[in-house]
Amino acid sequence: MRTVLIIMLGLIVGQTMAQEVLDNYIREGLETNLVMKQRTVSLQKATYALKSAKSMYLPTVALQAGYQTADGGRNIPLPIGDLLNPVYRTLNQLTGTGAFPEIENETINFLPRNYYDAHIRTTMPLINTDIGANKRIHEQQLQLSKLDVAIYQRELVKEIKVAYFNYLSAVRAKDIYRAAVDLAREGQRTNEKLVENGKGLPAYVLRSNSEVAESEARLTDAEMKARNARAYFNSLLNRAEEAEVDTTFGHETALLHAASVLHNDSNAGREREELQSLSTAIDIRSTMLKMDQRFAIPKLNAFLDLGSQSEGFHFNGQTRYYMAGLQLEFPIFNGNRNKYKIQQSRLDLQDAQLQLEQTKQQLQLANSMAYRNLQSAWKNYQSSKSQLEAAQAYRRLIAKGYQAGSNSYIETVDARNQYTSASMALLINTYQVLSAAASLEREQASYPLTQ
Repeated sequence: MRTVLIIMLGLIVGQTMAQEVLDNYIREGLETNLVMKQRTVSLQKATYALKSAKSMYLPTVALQAGYQTADGGRNIPLPIGDLLNPVYRTLNQLTGTGAFPEIENETINFLPRNYYDAHIRTTMPLINTDIGANKRIHEQQLQLSKLDVAIYQRELVKEIKVAYFNYLSAVRAKDIYRAAVDLAREGQRTNEKLVENGKGLPAYVLRSNSEVAESEARLTDAEMKARNARAYFNSLLNRAEEAEVDTTFGHETALLHAASVLHNDSNAGREREELQSLSTAIDIRSTMLKMDQRFAIPKLNAFLDLGSQSEGFHFNGQTRYYMAGLQLEFPIFNGNRNKYKIQQSRLDLQDAQLQLEQTKQQLQLANSMAYRNLQSAWKNYQSSKSQLEAAQAYRRLIAKGYQAGSNSYIETVDARNQYTSASMALLINTYQVLSAAASLEREQASYPLTQ
């Protein structure tokens, strides 16, 4: 009893380790796939865009400086000398002194000469509904980017699984055709010996030569398909085309999982990320509509300038200054463009809602089709198992009969071809079941993703 338990435990552990081969490849693909890296970069960009939107609530501080110089242009004459010099002369006569010298008339130019203005301006939004709406939109766009990553992750998981199963199928097909070549060569040797002993027909030797050539051609084609399947699988993982692929996969466990899926509800699974993405897009359209409808709300900003201005690059207590104020913007008329924009936003929202309904129908149809495809693949798999057993028994009987002289060589060739065809059918149907299960898993979004 203990021996039986140990054997069963060993089988379970072996199947689990074999199943981990594919899981490891999926984890590798999620980390190394080039498109996956691009989606991750887009997610990071959306994260920084949200941080930028949040920073709009903070004040803005900037250094602003300007320098101007000019000559000519309009002047303002100030006849200060003509006005004050007579008074100064009278005062000098009365006092008998020269304490009041005469002054010249002045001319003030409109244009500044060697003038600078340097200040630090701080601005702060006080009332601006667009900032809050913009922040909300960027939050929703970040969620949209996360869902976009999850959507591609699920698609990549399915592609890796299907590509891996196709490669395994191609490798197993090579083994089947290689065995067919060995059987054909064995028949060729048998016919040659019979002819040498005077018991065979030369026509059978020619037929066996043709069978060997045909089997070798199929083997060559299978080897080419295996190389192509491996190259595509490695491309999904961003690896070299000729990189080795571990084929120790326990398809028995996978077949049991596929069988269990058939007994579940065809609508099972969590809500698809595509629907969540469209719902988020509707929220974005709704936020944009609300933002457009608030166009009449005024915008109010406060500012504070701390700086210095003077002619001649002076800097002292008289050149330094501060200035504070408020800026109010209230729209009055812009040709009804705001109203037209509101109508456009309403249509965008309606379009997104219709797209969500259409996608729900399409995904439901795709899920039902994937479930029926798995049912059909499973029935074909069960049928091919019975056909292989019958073809194997028939080949053994015909081989014995040919050796006993009761069956012809043509019958042995036919029996071998039936056996090879049945083996290929079982192989193809086995991995079609696994691929169909992977497709249904994709449609039901049931594969556990590590976020």
